[in-house]
Amino acid sequence: MGRFNIILWDVDQTLLDFEKSQEYALSYSFKQFDKKIDDMILTQYREINTAYWIRYELGEITKDELVTGRFDTLFSQLGITDIASKDFNAVYQKALGSVFYFKDDAYQLCSKLKGKVRQYAVTNGVSSTQRNKLHLSGLDQIFDDIFVSEEIGYPKPKPLFFEKCFEKIEYFQKDKVLIVGDSLSSDMQGGNNAGIACCWYNPEGKENNTGLKIDYEIRNLWEVEDILSCQNLPTRK
Repeated sequence: MGRFNIILWDVDQTLLDFEKSQEYALSYSFKQFDKKIDDMILTQYREINTAYWIRYELGEITKDELVTGRFDTLFSQLGITDIASKDFNAVYQKALGSVFYFKDDAYQLCSKLKGKVRQYAVTNGVSSTQRNKLHLSGLDQIFDDIFVSEEIGYPKPKPLFFEKCFEKIEYFQKDKVLIVGDSLSSDMQGGNNAGIACCWYNPEGKENNTGLKIDYEIRNLWEVEDILSCQNLPTRK
């Protein structure tokens, strides 16, 4: 199909709509603890969560510090003192892994590509949550393997995360690999660190002011088919 024969797929907000799952899980969890939630709190949590994930990607905090610390911060800002963050996170993670919403008919795309290229999931999410979502969605039956940072021992974008993944891929050739993801700080930075081709999934047309090398930029996941069939597609400006 052209230059690439291996695709590394990011999961959250690339193949699966994490924002929808997150909204459901947070609303469900607040209800379980008899607390009210509104759009302002949802926005507040998204900002806190994003900041914690960036710190995790940079190696400043551990996964355990991330999953409880974000709720410590949220509850502190909201003045909630009667919920243990660890207990809340347990309910939240279970709810988060119980639902999934595809982006751009991603299941059909991955199904179509099966047998034409090898496909792997590369994710920083909580292992139990990610594996349950991928199982419920059926994507685990399509992928050749699933690489979760919690299991690998290093998060994206660390070079060691990718090195460990590459060791597990048979007949691996770095110049045949394409990573597809929405995150500049995790997926594209990780691809740059690993020395592989990068495809930025950017449906909202955000600006890239990072200086990272982006080989391809797409608005819809199905544009990956064009990349696979043509070696010299230009990066979207």
